[in-house]
Amino acid sequence: MESTASVPITGEMAPPEHSPDVSSLPAMAYLTSLYPAVSHTFIQREVLELRRRGVRVETFSIRPAPGEHLLSEQDRDEAARTSNVLPASTRRLLSTQLRSFMRRPGRYLSTLRRALSLSPGGVRGGLWQLFYFAEAMLLHRMLKEQGIRHIHVHFANVSADVALLVTEYADRPNDRWSWSFTMHGSTEFYDVEQHRLRQKIESASAVACISDFTRSQMMRSVGGEHWSKLGVVHCGIDPDVYDAPPATGTAGSLEVLFVGRLVEAKGTALLIEAAAKARAKGRDVRLVLVGDGPDRSRLEALVRRRGISDHVQFAGAVGQDRIQSYFVSAEALCLPSFAEGVPIVLMEAMAMRRPVITTRIMGIPELVEHEVSGLLVPPGRIDELRDALVTLADDPELRTSYGEAGRAKVLEEFRIDASGRALEEFLATKISAR
Repeated sequence: MESTASVPITGEMAPPEHSPDVSSLPAMAYLTSLYPAVSHTFIQREVLELRRRGVRVETFSIRPAPGEHLLSEQDRDEAARTSNVLPASTRRLLSTQLRSFMRRPGRYLSTLRRALSLSPGGVRGGLWQLFYFAEAMLLHRMLKEQGIRHIHVHFANVSADVALLVTEYADRPNDRWSWSFTMHGSTEFYDVEQHRLRQKIESASAVACISDFTRSQMMRSVGGEHWSKLGVVHCGIDPDVYDAPPATGTAGSLEVLFVGRLVEAKGTALLIEAAAKARAKGRDVRLVLVGDGPDRSRLEALVRRRGISDHVQFAGAVGQDRIQSYFVSAEALCLPSFAEGVPIVLMEAMAMRRPVITTRIMGIPELVEHEVSGLLVPPGRIDELRDALVTLADDPELRTSYGEAGRAKVLEEFRIDASGRALEEFLATKISAR
């Protein structure tokens, strides 16, 4: 088995004397199920950084992003230059399938069998794989027209299935195609078999894992002969964009920001309960909830039942061009999730010198150090979440200390320029070695 001692490539690595030649990294298609998307701004940030570094990156989306995802001018610009696989006319869909079959009938049929083999089972699962196969043939045609032979995706979801199938169909000795993906977790780790992680790792040329925790879970999913494909490449942010003076405030008072989708997995209900309990202890804890989702009406009802409607603001979805103002107004950020990768919103808050309260799960402790840059609490513990709110409310100097330490951590390990460089080098090495 190949040694993995030098496999992880992280955002904190020292800048090399020379960046790799851009020509060593081929033109890339970034494929997502929806691009741009409100909850995936880190993908857009990564695309822009790679382009800034001189890499040709073209974005492809399975379906066009609806208007509610285009909250900033940059979102709209990215949507305008993104190619969408769907919708496709019946004529285009059928002609593409026929052309693909006529060009390589044996490979067409073997790729179709491969698609069906990736089904999680059942009629519905098989039907979805047929959809992915049809989308893969459409995307293959689009990529050939643009002279692109490498696909990169985020998450092991529909985009990964499509990328795998495109490569399976198109690759040949004199025309090499490849694909890679960035693995976040945590959804895929709940059912490794359903997401076919082993098959996807085996097929891909490289897998960029956002944390050591994520890489360890991927190592569990595949044989050791594939571990050399797994590298650690942090996501990152621009700390020059996310910067602010320390928040001023008085003891006994705390404005807490939450940013994320309003879904059960984010633990927003726990934050509301903990805030109500902190207020019952005499602390003036106020919440600003930025984001939207299916749980909003339930959370609004919970706020009313706890009698804190005057102290909780539901701000709705906010674009990246406005989010900084919410960080500036806040005195802390809280993300009490039940499952996470390494949340970008924590990086943003820490870069803005805001202390964070979050859960001690998965990759989060690789970003937030307990009682140094914030407070880590066990998931699901309203009492400990309440105590953390009370602790920060009572001590403005502690908030400042945590905020400064948090910014230092982001500057050291989670900068987008370092992350973009690390990703470029990692992919260039793995693709060229194929």
